[in-house]
Amino acid sequence: MTVEEALQMLQRKGFKYTGKREMLIRILDREDRYVTAKELLEEMQEAYPELSFDTIYRNLGLFHELGIVSVTELSGERRYRMRCNLPEHHHHMICLICGKTREIKACPLDAMWGDPDNFQIIDHKFEVYGYCQACIDAGRVHDAQVDTLPTH
Repeated sequence: MTVEEALQMLQRKGFKYTGKREMLIRILDREDRYVTAKELLEEMQEAYPELSFDTIYRNLGLFHELGIVSVTELSGERRYRMRCNLPEHHHHMICLICGKTREIKACPLDAMWGDPDNFQIIDHKFEVYGYCQACIDAGRVHDAQVDTLPTH
């Protein structure tokens, strides 16, 4: 999803334009990774010193509900990124250190079940966690803690 598409969606759904919402969307669009609400707050506080976690979380919740952002959990903390522009169904590999993602074009669910009997699937999520080559090359993997593993 592009910044313009996200802002148009907010407008179509009756939510008012604010500079804070636009800045939040622009930061998420610029980052090619999952980011925490804390990282977003820290980046926005220079422009909006009175900005609170509550405002960030409320807007991220709205963006998720509208399909503007995707959410995952790493190290016991929710992380957010702009929804992918790929029109076809896909999943992601996520680096546990930097949060960068890479698409998996095939769906493992198709290989496991196809269409299951007596059950209509309306949604699912499949994520693979590991370390990207940039983090491996930079030697950050040896510094990684076991607590970076996702909680389920």
